[in-house]
Amino acid sequence: MLSRLSRGFTLIELLLVIGIIAILASIVIVAINPTKQLGDARDAQRRSDVNTILNAVYQYAIDNNGNLPSGIPTTNAKMVCQSSLDPATCEGAGYLGVNLRMLTGAYLTGIPKDPKVTATGTGTRYNIVQDANGRITVSAPGAERGTISVTR
Repeated sequence: MLSRLSRGFTLIELLLVIGIIAILASIVIVAINPTKQLGDARDAQRRSDVNTILNAVYQYAIDNNGNLPSGIPTTNAKMVCQSSLDPATCEGAGYLGVNLRMLTGAYLTGIPKDPKVTATGTGTRYNIVQDANGRITVSAPGAERGTISVTR
């Protein structure tokens, strides 16, 4: 009588290998933590944007005999408007933002906006204020790990 040799894997062997692969994959995903990585990337963009806005404001002041762009508040920080927003709407009673449109072109290609801002929004989610000593602070209050702020 001929004996038949069966080739292949048993169901138990396949389930065991799939289980081991699933455990290893979950360990790798937890170690990489894509949510944290994406949040850190957005915060890095915010840090860069805050510095870019602050540098542009000071470059403007240097080119204009020390005069800062108009509209920068001296008491409470206000949100910087997107460059596409009409200045009257930005500074009007409904929005009360800061129009830094004069920085676009010579100092910036466009006003940077928070990575989570939609294209149809009005603000950039970046705030600006001048303190009593004349120092400018630009901040990103919507950062993933607390407010990002730079003062010069």
